[in-house]
Amino acid sequence: MPSKQSDAVIVGGGIAGIVTAYYLTREGLSCTVVERDHVASHASGFAYGGIGHLGRSGSPGPNHHVAALSAVLHAELKDVLSDEDDIDIEYRTKPVISLAFTDEEASATKANMAWQEMEIGTPARWADLKDVLEIEPRINPDVIGAVVTEGNTNLHPQRLTLALSRIAERQGMTIRTGTVTGFRREHGRVTAVTLADGEIATTRVVLAAGPWIGQMSKWLGVDIPVEPLKGQILRLWAPGPPVPGSISWSSQYATSKPDGLLWTGTTEEEVGFDERTTEEARSEIMDSVTHMLPYTADARVVMQTACLRPVTPDKALLLGPIPGWEGVYLATGGGRQGIFLGTGIGRVTADLVLNKPLSAPIDGLTLDRFR
Repeated sequence: MPSKQSDAVIVGGGIAGIVTAYYLTREGLSCTVVERDHVASHASGFAYGGIGHLGRSGSPGPNHHVAALSAVLHAELKDVLSDEDDIDIEYRTKPVISLAFTDEEASATKANMAWQEMEIGTPARWADLKDVLEIEPRINPDVIGAVVTEGNTNLHPQRLTLALSRIAERQGMTIRTGTVTGFRREHGRVTAVTLADGEIATTRVVLAAGPWIGQMSKWLGVDIPVEPLKGQILRLWAPGPPVPGSISWSSQYATSKPDGLLWTGTTEEEVGFDERTTEEARSEIMDSVTHMLPYTADARVVMQTACLRPVTPDKALLLGPIPGWEGVYLATGGGRQGIFLGTGIGRVTADLVLNKPLSAPIDGLTLDRFR
């Protein structure tokens, strides 16, 4: 295939790459998104879709500026996407009820209340057993209380990514199915992305290929410490009315979706690039959801999914330029919060490509911290 030309090439068609393309094309740049499968074919197509709630991972840290930006951008994009009449992204606001069964769990859950309310703007309160059971009487009565966080959003990640992709295509984005095999540069500046069936000439490249970015280290001569963290989710048919919020405990959650199913998970598995579902994960998730909501012992598994989330050694985002490769930028590391943080990742990365003031600082998030 002959060489093509594009103002920017984005490697990866998940939420981070598509949001980046959306903001770049809105500024008039032509963008080519290279995806080996199809848009939202991996984690962005199977994630849970919680927006705005950071749980126990939300204590102040290097991600918090991007998290605050992401919360604002999701609200803005919801209004933009309202014009996409045939794609309902299932944007719903509901409380998150973070359960505590021990004093230690209660302390850990309360620790983030004030910070989350201040930084993300979501009011939170402590509820004792009586209050918790008034919200949802099917919660395990062994609970000693919960933090109830209002104003959180739940959406359909695949539909969100596809809707933004459609708008970006109208603005000048092109999707190219292919496998990246390397990069070219001259005098330190990237000049092309090479594919198995050709190349794309460009001076701007965004690496948004999730956990697969780490495999590009050999082409760039720079260690990029990103690894896959596998997560599995069950979609259950459960008797009775929908759960009136998102129930969470430790690293687990359960929420009713517009499809009429109870989505629950998730696992955290360091198993390389194995995307298969397993019986072990099904048992682990069912044990957790029946502990939170004992009535789900009578639930039936309708679907089980698995995906790979990109994580760094310190669990923080990985953004910004790659040393020695002018014009190449990283956009990854969202881990379990990839859908939530994806809007902020894309906005900040677009700022970098456009050489504009950053919408959020990325101090502590660049590759330099590992050098």
